[in-house]
Amino acid sequence: MVVNFKVFKKCSPNNRLTLYMAKREFVDSVSAVEPIDGIVVLDDEYVKYNRKVYAQLICNFRYGREEDEVMGLNFQKELTLDSVQIHPQQKVDINLTKTQDRLLKKLGQNAFPFILKMSPNCPASITLQQKADDTSEPCGVQYYVKIFAGDNEVDRSHKRSTVSLAIRKVQYAPTKQGIQPCTVVRKDFLLSPGELELEVTLDKQLYHHGEKIAINLCVRNNSNKVVKKIKVMVQQGVDVVLFQNGQFRNTIASSETTEGCPIQPGSSVQKVMYLVPTLISNQNRFGIAVEGQIKKRETYLASTTLLSSPENRDAFGIVVSYAVKVKLLLGALGGELCAELPFILMHPKPVKGIKNIEDADGMEDE
Repeated sequence: MVVNFKVFKKCSPNNRLTLYMAKREFVDSVSAVEPIDGIVVLDDEYVKYNRKVYAQLICNFRYGREEDEVMGLNFQKELTLDSVQIHPQQKVDINLTKTQDRLLKKLGQNAFPFILKMSPNCPASITLQQKADDTSEPCGVQYYVKIFAGDNEVDRSHKRSTVSLAIRKVQYAPTKQGIQPCTVVRKDFLLSPGELELEVTLDKQLYHHGEKIAINLCVRNNSNKVVKKIKVMVQQGVDVVLFQNGQFRNTIASSETTEGCPIQPGSSVQKVMYLVPTLISNQNRFGIAVEGQIKKRETYLASTTLLSSPENRDAFGIVVSYAVKVKLLLGALGGELCAELPFILMHPKPVKGIKNIEDADGMEDE
């Protein structure tokens, strides 16, 4: 059985450089990141005159709006994470992938392979959602593979002889569930006997995008106050590591109920409430963290950022977390009682299908 393997193809404006890549998403397994591999096909003239051609892995971190860039300010950092010379070929052994090996046989003698490496400490591909009418470049972390002809690897590349293809660094959900989240919070009141107790439990720690979150509540009112309303929320935490005060939260799903209320002194209530955080219900909301966008790819809420240790946060990154927050509202004089439970929201690791690229004609131009 022969199945066409989709290959991404992009040419430079002068049609002298053509980049081929089998995929645009590279998996970060916390301890390591998949190598970034591809093939570059050169024009006969470039090969004949030994034009130097380089492949580079670029990280672009925008941390401020373009419209605020006045008087020489620039809220963007561009970092070269890895660089290799493709042509003339250096005397370095490259362990070719099966995709590269088969593409080399198909694309001819002017095809040259490359492999770029990314550190696991590099930030995830995340952008912050803009308002609907904002056409400027979004804040966030983006990666792309850059192929260019120049005298050396730090030479200023010319647009006509440069190819850039956006890629993403992604993390997939662990295969095992963690400890079931559970918390108990209590509140006592000045000049009032007894206390109000709230117990919150989630049905599991790890959820996949689009999955329903079951929030189990148990309220025990041993005080003389009255609980008038219950509110549950899913909040997305965004930490822009570059800034000391760059942490903020967005409520991306919420529900409130008065069912079973008011909860009178001496009584208790047990119930389950459900929430489903999705990007569709948060479209055009400024500041929501979403997956790094790639042309022709559907995007989602940004996944939870998994770190090997808190100290490994890259200074040019955005760290995303999620938590369920529950509020018991007691009225103007009674105040409120809050409980929070963190959880993980990620994509499951895709199941690998059967792929064969004896025929690599299934190419998608960028």
